[in-house]
Amino acid sequence: MSPSLLFVSGLTITLLAAFAVVRYLSGPLRTQLQELCGNAEHAEFWTVFSCVAVILTPAIFAMLAEPDTNVPPLLAVTSQLKWGLIGLVGSVLMLGWILSRFIPRTKAKVVSGPSQGGAL
Repeated sequence: MSPSLLFVSGLTITLLAAFAVVRYLSGPLRTQLQELCGNAEHAEFWTVFSCVAVILTPAIFAMLAEPDTNVPPLLAVTSQLKWGLIGLVGSVLMLGWILSRFIPRTKAKVVSGPSQGGAL
């Protein structure tokens, strides 16, 4: 297999995985962002921005991995896919961390037991 075809194959598989993750996360992400932003227009912008970041980051990581023609084609593609998936996981974790910083925290309610200071 030619190095170009190996490269395109690895990049295509990486992008398919990224699009699948974006499709899976976009609904809950949009809902969460609407709650955090307060209106649909702001939430839509940040949803699209996040989706673009989650797709481009693994693509960049996958493009950094050049296929090695001295190994079997499957191993060359999986090596590139590995770097793409590392970028995908990294971008999703970063998105989750950033969102978690803006989610308001609520204090847990303390449930008192029946034996609070009472006589038996």
